[in-house]
Amino acid sequence: MTRLFRLIALSLLGLAAMAQPALAADPYPTRPIKWIVPYPPAGTTDVLARIIAQWLTEKLGQSVVVENKPGAGNNLGTEAALTAPPDGYTMLLVNPAHGINATLYKNLNFNVIRDVAPVAGLVRTPNVMEVTPSFPAKTVAEFIAYCKANPKKINMASSGSGTSVHMSGELFKSMTGCDMLHVPYKGAGPALIDLMGGQVDVLFDNLPSSVGHIKNGKLRALAVTSQEREPSMPQLPTVGETVPGYEATAWFGIGMPKGTPREFIDKINAEVNRALADPKMRERLAELGGKPIAGTPEDFGKVIAAETAKWEKVVISSGAKVE
Repeated sequence: MTRLFRLIALSLLGLAAMAQPALAADPYPTRPIKWIVPYPPAGTTDVLARIIAQWLTEKLGQSVVVENKPGAGNNLGTEAALTAPPDGYTMLLVNPAHGINATLYKNLNFNVIRDVAPVAGLVRTPNVMEVTPSFPAKTVAEFIAYCKANPKKINMASSGSGTSVHMSGELFKSMTGCDMLHVPYKGAGPALIDLMGGQVDVLFDNLPSSVGHIKNGKLRALAVTSQEREPSMPQLPTVGETVPGYEATAWFGIGMPKGTPREFIDKINAEVNRALADPKMRERLAELGGKPIAGTPEDFGKVIAAETAKWEKVVISSGAKVE
């Protein structure tokens, strides 16, 4: 009898050992992943998220569903993402507003540095200073001259208070002495519609959401905000060529709630890095003015920290306020 029990026990151990690979092979994800984009459709964050979501859906074997959740200057969607269970099934489109809002807003219910688990960097893009084709100025220098001759008469649109679009304009104002009225919108889409309609005068938009309108002549680009000229539009000068020292770029990546298992983070990170190394994907992102920022989760965490520190100085020096 003792020998029988011993054989049964050994058999059970053998079955358990055989079962281990099956358990380990049970792949993450096993259900759809929700990706919260804290902006409305049509802007750069939304366009970029849908491009990457399609790749992840195909490679992971589960749907990555983009959920637009705009409001409160990016903070509504961010809070929804960061209060979700840290189970690997909620992602956040991390963007410049997260670095800016840390200083711009005084009473947030979250701290991005503390509460976001960095997953992967996506791209860095320039913003583009643009006006309607009927606007009197055709260069940055002409714009500055017109602005100073017409103080408080130029309406500067943005995709929302605290966005890189807003702060690029605030930086321009502080470095040139241009006195413009800030008109915040709930995303780039509505701002672009009013800019093309002539309701507002200038927008420092993320290049990906504006490039099509520029190419079809609905908007006139004056300059890009990056330190160097944009390879996809080499004829376009930088703002810094007229305003020495001016530089502002937008950056995007993926975060998850703090406490998300590292193996889930690593899987998403690896797949995103494969996407950013794919020639066709790189070509598609380049057409939008995006330069990949691949790397480890720690690398993206350094981007978030550095951008938060940079924009803290700009927010304070510009005196920017939340409307």
